[in-house]
Amino acid sequence: MATVAQWISGTRPRTLPNSIAPVLVGAGAAHHIDGFNPTWSLLALLVSVALQIGVNYANDYSDGIRGTDTHRVGPFRLVGSGAANPKAVRTAAFAALGAAAAAGLTLIALTGRYWMVLFGAVCVAAAWFYTGGRKPYGYAGLGELAVFVFFGPAAVLGTLYVQTGEITGIGIGGAIAMGAFSTAVMIANSLRDIPTDIQAGKRTLATTLGDKDSRRLYLALTTIPFVITLAIGLREPMALGAFLALPLAILGARRVAKGNKGRDLIPVLQHTGLAMLLWAIATTTALAIG
Repeated sequence: MATVAQWISGTRPRTLPNSIAPVLVGAGAAHHIDGFNPTWSLLALLVSVALQIGVNYANDYSDGIRGTDTHRVGPFRLVGSGAANPKAVRTAAFAALGAAAAAGLTLIALTGRYWMVLFGAVCVAAAWFYTGGRKPYGYAGLGELAVFVFFGPAAVLGTLYVQTGEITGIGIGGAIAMGAFSTAVMIANSLRDIPTDIQAGKRTLATTLGDKDSRRLYLALTTIPFVITLAIGLREPMALGAFLALPLAILGARRVAKGNKGRDLIPVLQHTGLAMLLWAIATTTALAIG
């Protein structure tokens, strides 16, 4: 039976900045046009974090029963390690996705934007079918695209729109930046797993591009947010404070550029995720003050 610490590890805490940062940026963009509501922002954050935990447990379950995790060198897996019963992990995934749905429905009821029930349903379905079901799209090389969409535009612009009913240029810029950071985390993860994914028959963007081009893509993705910072800074100079995240991004980029493999790539996920979170905090603060 898995311990409490192992269940917590199964949520993959290092990936949680991917769900927190986009909501912060969306809330900041809402504040910038005087549409910020703390209660609604908190509910949006609960939706995002619960979806992230749900998809992490769902991936643990689905990859575990397929045998994809058998030889991986990455974070601890509940099912792949044999520490937890697959059905228990599946139940945990459904519970987290159910919590996301409950928070989302509450937010929709409070804001009256009822059409967003469909939006939420798509998000929940995407979380499960990433590696779940008979034909998971995460095994068809579409995982990175989904990460960009759901942790970028969906999370940032969803948080902005549900509060204000508007989409702004700064919101779009923030959405692209968050999508780029999240996809970079995904690429780093897939880059580490190229050998085992090929062995397991799992197709990712990294297995399609190969090692060298995947590294180039990672470096390009981690550059994009800072280009956007320059653009936002033309309107809100304080947003240039997001360059505080650059040293963390460089830490990850150096490992990728040097050709590190296997376990040596694990810190890249943390560095990139923290750079994303710091970028979001700095940008959100600038938008709130501005």
